[in-house]
Amino acid sequence: MATFRNTWLWGILMILWGVLTVIVCALLILLLAPFMGGKRAFYTMGPLWARQMFRIGGVRLEMEGWDDLPEDIRNEKQPVIFMSNHESNLDPPVLISAIPVPAVYISKKELKWVPLVGWAARLGGTIFIDRGNRDQAIHKIHQAAAEIRGGKTVVIFPEGTRTRTGKLGPFKKGGFAMALSAGVPIVPLATVGGFKTLPPGSLHFRPGRYTILFGKPVNPGDFTDREALMREVRRTIETLVETAKARNAA
Repeated sequence: MATFRNTWLWGILMILWGVLTVIVCALLILLLAPFMGGKRAFYTMGPLWARQMFRIGGVRLEMEGWDDLPEDIRNEKQPVIFMSNHESNLDPPVLISAIPVPAVYISKKELKWVPLVGWAARLGGTIFIDRGNRDQAIHKIHQAAAEIRGGKTVVIFPEGTRTRTGKLGPFKKGGFAMALSAGVPIVPLATVGGFKTLPPGSLHFRPGRYTILFGKPVNPGDFTDREALMREVRRTIETLVETAKARNAA
């Protein structure tokens, strides 16, 4: 089975299975939303879809550091902004399935209009931003900050897009402006394994090990400006990524 999972035929079968099951998952979210509420339906079905994909695909998820976070974060009393490196298109479903509390995503607005999937994402509370319109993006960041202050926890990939080299890319400033405006902690984390499991430009889903490491929360109020906050979060994510890569290589 392990050898077959590395063949092109397996890659095609996984693509077809992924497309089929994500459509079914989105439909179920839409059907369950009137009875369960959109957010609950999304965070019930979404993780189930991701976990069955990883189980079939031979991806092993390992998570560390969650139990070391403050209790208020773990029991959803304290909203936070999770900030992660971005190795692969698999990172969002990995984090949906791994983070024990509902955490919505900051996503480009184009996803909103994707039939079924975009509608399901909207029910799950996804915050859509038009990256091509600076004024609208700034307005949306302030709007998102208000939602976070109101109790919404979010996930951001500060690089803005997945890496093409396997190395951590430059950070964009919008997420840090949002954190300063919202006044909630940032939880840095590392997701390592996606660059090999689903490399950039490839549709071949490969078996492998996915490691998720949570770092200590960073309080934006402890920093004098956005750049200092960004440097500290980047330093922490770099350390977490290197630690996770060393564990994956062991």
